[in-house]
Amino acid sequence: MWDGYLKGFKSYLIIERAFSENTKDAYIRDCERLLFFLKETFPNITPKELKYKHIQNFLKTIQAPKEDKVLKISTQKRLIAGIRAFYKYLLIENIVETDPTELIELPRLDQKLPIVLSNDEIIKMFSVIDKSTYRGQWMNLMLEILYGAGLRISELLDLTISNIYWKQELIKVIGKGDKERWIPLNKQALRQMKLFIENSRTQISIKKGNEDVIFLNQRGGKLTRMAAHQAIKEIALKAGIEKNIHPHTLRHSFATELILGGADIIVIRELMGHASVRSTEIYTHLNTQHLKDTILAYHPLYNKKLKTKI
Repeated sequence: MWDGYLKGFKSYLIIERAFSENTKDAYIRDCERLLFFLKETFPNITPKELKYKHIQNFLKTIQAPKEDKVLKISTQKRLIAGIRAFYKYLLIENIVETDPTELIELPRLDQKLPIVLSNDEIIKMFSVIDKSTYRGQWMNLMLEILYGAGLRISELLDLTISNIYWKQELIKVIGKGDKERWIPLNKQALRQMKLFIENSRTQISIKKGNEDVIFLNQRGGKLTRMAAHQAIKEIALKAGIEKNIHPHTLRHSFATELILGGADIIVIRELMGHASVRSTEIYTHLNTQHLKDTILAYHPLYNKKLKTKI
């Protein structure tokens, strides 16, 4: 019974919710975990009979220590999101009349602030790249786009020549859930992109099917996430940066620089491709020095020039 509903849920996630394969697979694994628990503990229960108390019993198993380990809060939240999505599907299909997941309280997530790079550190990274080689040229362009446009690494590697709008100085990015967004590129980045496509990229033999892909490896295949990750690590090491960084660090740095520059958070959300502004708000907490400087500059208690007679 449950397995049949799970099959329909898979189709719902792909067709109606347009979830990526990774998200779909994660949600299915989460539901399978619940179903395994139900078969072991409440073997004859139906979707209509499932109550909040049964969900509570299941949640205790994922929140209790196992071999001195507890599921990460982020994993617990995603697991609950998967089960909630499953019951939303059952409601839509009129398989159930009530949703036992409505009363679930999400575990609190102590959000860690991401590591970011300063503009000076980014400049150091640019300076150590050997631009005389093909690899150095795609590394240089990769750094330029990740930091200058705030793309996810998957979005960068999926960039195509046909999605560059030269006159408009825009690129079309395909983000999570195949959602499209438009990102402006400055003239410097566009010039580097054009030089790379017309000169550097012509040095290699491009494999069939990759003719439109911008970032290719030396053998003409699509550049992998691992290669991009290793390249960023290599550049940072050469630049003497000791922070533990990866391609997403440049995306964090992009958003942080915009926040510190006074950009509207709603606009930043659009540029980042965040579904909710709550995902973007974390960048308002990344650098507190400008807050301290503001208090020292504008509070009369600390700036004698601003003191007024009482």
